[in-house]
Amino acid sequence: MTDKSHFQCINCGKTYSEEEVKYLCPKCEKENTHGLPPKGVLKTIYNYENIGKAISKPDRFQKPVRFPELDFFELLPLHDKSSLPVLRIGQTPLYKTNTLKGERLPFEIYLKDDSQNPTFSFKDRASAIVSAYAKENGINTIVAASTGNAGSSIAGICASQKQKAIVFVPASAPQAKLTQIVMYGATIIPVDGTYDDAFDLSIEASKHYGWYNRNTAYNPLTIEGKKIVSFEIFSEMNFSVPDRIFVPVGDGVIISGVYKGFEDLLNIGLIDQMPVIVGVQAEGSDNLTRNIYTEKFISKPSKTIADSISVDIPRNFYMASGYIKKYNGEFLTVSDNEILDASVSLSRERGIFTEPASAAAYAGLLKYIENNRIENNSKNVVLLTGSGLKDLSSVQKKIKIPKAIKPCLEEVKKIYLS
Repeated sequence: MTDKSHFQCINCGKTYSEEEVKYLCPKCEKENTHGLPPKGVLKTIYNYENIGKAISKPDRFQKPVRFPELDFFELLPLHDKSSLPVLRIGQTPLYKTNTLKGERLPFEIYLKDDSQNPTFSFKDRASAIVSAYAKENGINTIVAASTGNAGSSIAGICASQKQKAIVFVPASAPQAKLTQIVMYGATIIPVDGTYDDAFDLSIEASKHYGWYNRNTAYNPLTIEGKKIVSFEIFSEMNFSVPDRIFVPVGDGVIISGVYKGFEDLLNIGLIDQMPVIVGVQAEGSDNLTRNIYTEKFISKPSKTIADSISVDIPRNFYMASGYIKKYNGEFLTVSDNEILDASVSLSRERGIFTEPASAAAYAGLLKYIENNRIENNSKNVVLLTGSGLKDLSSVQKKIKIPKAIKPCLEEVKKIYLS
């Protein structure tokens, strides 16, 4: 952590330097109860007045920012730009369209395709900052719990940085994601249990062995990596803010990162309003959105095809719900069938094959369109967070691969004319 920033607990408000704490607020951590979202998640606060003066120079943004993690380096908790991985992380495409099913729309849709990160998911943004911090502080072993994407991400980023990665995963995680983790050379520890079991065990092991833990809603730097997507969207939209952003939600960390990025831009005076951010959860895993306005948190066992957002206990519940309340965010749930339909629609209409957890955000947009909730002339961003190649089994019921034919033209005619 640099002298330009410090940590603040989102629950009690106490502030800390990096020398004092690396993970949760020590005071609030003592109050945590098994089965409930953890308190004490730390938020990184910067010297916004000084940074605003430096970043707001008239010639600073004369053209789109190509590398937001470098051009907004003042808003990252690092010392040296060279500590970032050499892999191209971020700088992902933002595709613009105003049609749906061949019909012209009275508003614009922008698809932010983060499946084009090095390990094919949004999680590389967080892994990059955690890895860079570890490099600056002489840390060589990084551990994470994951349903697959965060694990393959930290494994790939560590491989590029010559660091050691240890990944705890539920044994039920998709084979493609487990394969990625092993191919990158990480130590994989399958856990006979849920993501939450893997999460708790990874923390216990980190404390025992002294490993540096990447877990989201535990390590505050993951939010700082994920927020970079907001800087990119701001830049790619000609230094303006979209009207609405649809974000898939599980633990609540990605949506918090999107909020944090735009909040940082607000605090340094580059923007004057927060976009409406829509959190989209699977109906079978709605433990965050269902509890936002309740007095007592009640968890239901998660059951959805969207494994990356399948969470019993949303670890970043307090930060995510706090942001949604503060900035009048919106949220909704979508069924597994709506998620699969959205994945098919994206693939066939846009040429983007995205995994179910990612397609949930697009399903949310389609639901808003169906219910006439999108304003005319508005700009609406959908955050697509992972490649469909990471989970091929979920979409099998939506496709049919034909049987092989004999190698002759007559057989082709039978298929072509059928």
